[in-house]
Amino acid sequence: MNLTIASLKQAYQSGETTPQQLIHSLLEQAATLDSVWIHLLSAAEIQPYIDALADKPMADHPLWGVPFAIKDNIDLAGIPTTAGCLEFTYVPLKSAYVVEQLIAAGAIPLGKTNLDQFATGLVGTRSPFGATPNAFNPKYISGGSSSGSAVATAKGVVSFALGTDTAGSGRVPACFNNLVGLKATKGLLSTSGVVPACRSLDCVSVFALTAVDAKSVFAVAAEFDKLDCYSRQNPQSNIGQVAIPNSFTFAVPQPEQLAFFGDTYYQKAFTQSVELLEQMGGTKVELDFAPLLDAAKLLYEGPWVAERYVATKDIVDNNPAAMLDVIYQIISAGAELSAADTFSALYKLQAMKQITDELVAGVDVLVTPTAGTHYTIAEIMEQPIARNSNLGYYTNFMNLLDLAAVAVPTQFTDNNMPFGITIFSSAFSDQKLLTLAERIQQQAALPLGATEYQYQDEDNALANSAGNIDVLVCGAHLSGMVLNWQLTERGAWLTQTTTSAAKYRMYAVPGVVERPAMIRHDANGVAFEVQVWTMPVSEFGSFVEGIAQPLGIGKVELADGTWVTGFIAEGYAASIGKDISEFGSWRKYKAS
Repeated sequence: MNLTIASLKQAYQSGETTPQQLIHSLLEQAATLDSVWIHLLSAAEIQPYIDALADKPMADHPLWGVPFAIKDNIDLAGIPTTAGCLEFTYVPLKSAYVVEQLIAAGAIPLGKTNLDQFATGLVGTRSPFGATPNAFNPKYISGGSSSGSAVATAKGVVSFALGTDTAGSGRVPACFNNLVGLKATKGLLSTSGVVPACRSLDCVSVFALTAVDAKSVFAVAAEFDKLDCYSRQNPQSNIGQVAIPNSFTFAVPQPEQLAFFGDTYYQKAFTQSVELLEQMGGTKVELDFAPLLDAAKLLYEGPWVAERYVATKDIVDNNPAAMLDVIYQIISAGAELSAADTFSALYKLQAMKQITDELVAGVDVLVTPTAGTHYTIAEIMEQPIARNSNLGYYTNFMNLLDLAAVAVPTQFTDNNMPFGITIFSSAFSDQKLLTLAERIQQQAALPLGATEYQYQDEDNALANSAGNIDVLVCGAHLSGMVLNWQLTERGAWLTQTTTSAAKYRMYAVPGVVERPAMIRHDANGVAFEVQVWTMPVSEFGSFVEGIAQPLGIGKVELADGTWVTGFIAEGYAASIGKDISEFGSWRKYKAS
C-alpha cells in the first residue's frame, strides 16, 4: 500500500488497515529484499511497539503507526548494532536519542539496515553482509553508506528510514533510488547513540518518499539533546513552514566545474533539471564553486580521516582482519596524521568557509547534481576507491562548510534510472530547502521511490492537519501580482496552480487596488485560473481581516470537482464591476 504518512494515516482512520495488520504484511515483504537488512525485527520483537500505540492517541502523535528503518550504526535498544562489522557488535541498553523521539511520536521500527562498513563509502557494496542492489536495477549500486535504509524506503516497506551523512551518505543513495534525502544542519538531529565516523561532522539523515514526509520526521526528530556536545538548538525561524518566493535565484557551478565522469545520461539530466527549476520561476546564476570543491578534498585527503581512525582505533590496531581491506586501507591512514596537519587544514577550511558564506548569502539556494554519475556494481569493484571518490565530488564539502542540504529526485535518465539534484544553503535553512523540494516534486510528478504509486499533492494533507489551511486565490493575490506579499509574509506557500470549475463569472471591482469578484453562475459560467496557497492557521485570521467588501471567503469548486476555501464575492459585485469573464484569468485581464 501507499506508505506516505498522509496516506497511511487515512488508511488507519478509515479502518482499511491496522498497525498490527500492516506490520505483519510489511515484515513478509521486507524479508524478500536482498542484502537490505542486518537485523529484521521478529514479530515478537516488534509487538511491544505496536502495543504501546494503545496509550498514544493518534491525534497527539504525528508518526502514529508509521513504520521506519534504522541504519545499523544507530542504536535500537535490545537489538545488536554492528556498523557493518561482526567483530564490533554490541547490544545497546537504550536507543539513540533520535530514535527515542520517533518512537515517542508513534513510529514503529522495522529493522536495522545494511551499510558500507563503519559508514565509510558512497557505494553500498562495502559490507560483509553483501552488496545492496539498486531498487530499480540490481546491476547498479544502491549508493552508500546508507544503502539498506534507502532501498527499504524505495521498495515501499517503510515510510521513511534513518541514515547517516558525513560525506554524502544520506544524499547519494536518495539520488540513486528516487527518494528525498534530508541532510539537516549539523547538530539538529542528535548523534547520541550513533557509532561515530567523523564525530565533528556526522549527521543523522532521513530518507523519505516525499519532502512532506521528510518535514514531518524532521519536526519530531530535531530536538535538542543536552547529552550530545554537538547538539544545536533549532531556531524559531527554522520551525514550521518557511516560505520561498515564487521567483527565486539558484546558483550552479561554472560549466568547467561540472563533472559527470563521462556519463552523458547524467549530464543531460542535470541540464533538464535546471530547466525545470527555471520553469518553476527560478533564475540561474553561475558561480565559482572552487572553495566548495577545494573543501571537499580535505575530507579524505586531510586530517578528518584521523577522526575515522579514532572511532575505530581498537579494531584497526588490534584486529585489522575484522575490517574489509578497502575500509582498513582508508581508515588506517588516519594514524599517520599530525596535529600540525590538522591545524593547517583548519586554517584552509576557515578561509574557504568565509568565501562560501558570501556565495550562499547571494542567492536563495545553490544547486548541483547529487552525484555526477551512477556506476554498476561491477564498475565499482574494478576501481573501488577512485570511483567512490568521484561520487563524493558534489557531497564531501557539505558538513565541513556547515551547510544544510536536501537531495530531491527530478527525473529518470534516458536509460531509465533515477536522477536528482541537491539543493543546499546555510545552516538552519532546512525548512526553506524542504519547501522548495516539495515544489520540485510537485513539478516533476515522479513515482514514489520504486513503488507503483505516483506523487500526489494530497501528501499535503498531513501538513494541513498539523495546523495549516488551504486558501484559493484568483486575482491580486496570485503569484507575481500586487497583493501576493500578503500571502508570503504570512509564511504561505504555493500548493497548486489549476482552474476553477466552469461555473463562475468574474467582475473587475474598482478600488485603491482593482480586485476580481468571482460569482458562481452554473448556467453560463466559465473556468478561471486559480492558485491554492497553504498558510498557517494562526495567520488566517489576520489575512481574512484585510479583505474588503464585496469580497469574502467561502467555498470554490475546482475543475476536478473538489472544493477549496477561497475568495468569493457578494452578488451586488456584478452591478458595480466590469464583467471580464472572457479572459478566463485575472492575470490575462490585467495584461490587456
